[in-house]
Amino acid sequence: QVHLVESGGGLVQAGGSLRLSCAASRRTSGTYAMAWFRQAPGKERQYVAGINWDGSVDDYADSVLGRFKISRDNARNFGYLQMTSLKPEDTAVYFCTAESLKGRLRDEYRYWGQGTQVTVSS
Repeated sequence: QVHLVESGGGLVQAGGSLRLSCAASRRTSGTYAMAWFRQAPGKERQYVAGINWDGSVDDYADSVLGRFKISRDNARNFGYLQMTSLKPEDTAVYFCTAESLKGRLRDEYRYWGQGTQVTVSS
């Protein structure tokens, strides 16, 4: 069982930056891939970025490629999502998730945080 807690969301102007953090309750290095999803009001939860267990492989949704960077600190059991050049369409609740294998589909992940709100004003 993995308990995840996100933090770092907030209100930012378009073009600004935020860094989201995800604290894991137990050791995830060597065990779990981590990913970030987001969900805007009235929309499906969508994949944003994912990283494998040792941080050597990451990938991104086309909509955030080149603007967002996922990373992890296995020594501290933390995952991060650095977001730059934010746009109003990035506004959503952002969720951290973990699973034994990295994937892009919501149903592939068992463990989820409660989410953190990111609002980008124009």
